Amino acid sequence: MDPDSRREMIVRSALPLVIEHGSAVTTRQIARAAGIGEGTIFRVFADKEELLDACVTEALSPAPALDELALVSMEQPLATRLTEAASALHAHLDRVGAVVGALHATGGRGRSGRPGSSEAPPDRAAGSLPVREALAELFEPERESLRLPPEQAALIFLGLLFVGNGRQPVEGESADPSTQSGVHDLVDVFLHGVLSQPVEN
Repeated sequence: MDPDSRREMIVRSALPLVIEHGSAVTTRQIARAAGIGEGTIFRVFADKEELLDACVTEALSPAPALDELALVSMEQPLATRLTEAASALHAHLDRVGAVVGALHATGGRGRSGRPGSSEAPPDRAAGSLPVREALAELFEPERESLRLPPEQAALIFLGLLFVGNGRQPVEGESADPSTQSGVHDLVDVFLHGVLSQPVEN
């Protein structure tokens, strides 16, 4: 296995452990999960901190979300497309939050060298230009019937996702904003608003 492939394999094995243990995870635990000797880790990483930095970088990468967005069928209605997109982006934000949150809670330094910090906050991780462009593509078939250009609609939709991902649940509601019902509600409000009928001024 070449060094880059080994590095990727170690990071992917480490991520669940970082989420569970934060910066308290040991290289021995990571080596066991990866099925390698502990010394192998230090052939591709200078120390545990560099490995933790690589885990944050992997968590922040929007690549998995972009792969999911690319699989959304354009033959479906817009509401269905946005529901699938929201589910994919919520999963990405949840992973970012889990990794960064675990490191913060255990005093991990994060990528900038400060305890618990990271190079980019979770919202920027999902709001990168490639993500915005991929999301805008989902609006493209309805361009003529939209009140806003697809690019602007995508920005507003992302804003709702960020707020929804960090909100507090109301009584009797699931604590997980990425549940199917929560995603459906978000998409419905985005497309149709909160009013059941127009209000006269």
